[in-house]
Amino acid sequence: MKAPRHSSTTRGFSRASTLMQDRIRKASEERGFAVSRLLTHWAEVVGSAVADVATPVNVTYSKGGMGATLTLLTTGSHAPMVEMQKEQIREKVNACYGYRAISRVRITQTAPTGFSDGHVTFKPAVKRQKAPSEAMQLQAKDLSRGVESDALRAALIALGANVLNKRN
Repeated sequence: MKAPRHSSTTRGFSRASTLMQDRIRKASEERGFAVSRLLTHWAEVVGSAVADVATPVNVTYSKGGMGATLTLLTTGSHAPMVEMQKEQIREKVNACYGYRAISRVRITQTAPTGFSDGHVTFKPAVKRQKAPSEAMQLQAKDLSRGVESDALRAALIALGANVLNKRN
């Protein structure tokens, strides 16, 4: 006799973590990370102060397999601060691995926008947009004339002025 079929409460849906788990593992292994938790929980491993200014790039292993080098990417202005914290970072990363996997931490400096291939970015420079001119605000007001709701009309005027400003 057949066993009764297990009824799932997810109704055919899967967790996002299970869908992405193989892809994350494959991508992290390509860069030498045996423990993908180091990438996915970087801020928890090293702390938010370091995670805001440095990100792990890859892990390279020596011929013997032990004593790997962790390469961190940071901006030139933050490099001296990260350099002084290399020993604490190494200890925290080794705690994540569970053994002394990392023997050396190497710092690589880059521009504030990150890699040239676009994989890593820190905080991009915020482009300041000039305020819409009076003519653009009047044109946006004219376009939203038929709207009855005051709140919606005000939002449409602001949106229209910004769009018109961006075009010019």
